[in-house]
Amino acid sequence: MNRVAIDLGFIQIYWYSICIIIGMAVGMWFVFKEAKRKKIDEDVMTSIILNTIICSIIGARLYYVVFSWDYYSKHILEIFEIWNGGLAIHGGILFGALYLLYYTKTHKISTLKMMDICVVGLIVGQICGRWGNFFNGEAYGPVVSRSFLEGLYLPNFIIDGMYINGAYHHPTFLYESLWNFVGFLLLLLFRRFSYIKEGQLTGFYLMWYSLGRFYIESLRTDSLMFGDLKVAQLVSIFMFLFGFFLIIFRMRSSKFDFLYNKEEKNEI
Repeated sequence: MNRVAIDLGFIQIYWYSICIIIGMAVGMWFVFKEAKRKKIDEDVMTSIILNTIICSIIGARLYYVVFSWDYYSKHILEIFEIWNGGLAIHGGILFGALYLLYYTKTHKISTLKMMDICVVGLIVGQICGRWGNFFNGEAYGPVVSRSFLEGLYLPNFIIDGMYINGAYHHPTFLYESLWNFVGFLLLLLFRRFSYIKEGQLTGFYLMWYSLGRFYIESLRTDSLMFGDLKVAQLVSIFMFLFGFFLIIFRMRSSKFDFLYNKEEKNEI
């Protein structure tokens, strides 16, 4: 698998970078579309999205570097080579959420509502981002036979791309991308419900993504580790529980309180 999409001689453009950029662009389109439906000022939303993306990229890289410090402590300059992979989505979610929390509290905006607006764009970015892992030859599972992959009716380019280090592997990148795609469709459906409450879309996203990631991570052979434990599985447990809490917390309020789809006029 050739990781380089375009080679201009003086600069190389990697498929990984292209997938990330496409994910960001499509995700931003969904967020802006929803923000317009919510009558949020476009300039305000632009500032929020761009700053959230910057914080998320920094957080995703720092998270990955911290849990891979044995390697990066000996290769300091490679910390900045994000085109080679190494963006951990959990770090991106954490830092992005912290920025949204800071911004919304500073400007007296509903934090949960803003997160609900953004989660559809986030999961779109994850769908595309996993394909960047494919082109980089990472985020794969244990060894399988070619016939196993053919039995999944995969295109030949995916099967060929799963031939890594002399063997075929489970395409866990694809499993997660497809799982997120189903979650994306469900989020689009749920956010149109009349009585869904602020925070419940975010709660559903956290539970859905964490459930799939916990299982898929059990198959991966290149996971970030904390001792003998897979970091992503530990974080997935906490994210799932927090998502469950958000859904139950809002269910305890009146049917007509904190509605995500209530009528509003330029609330932000």
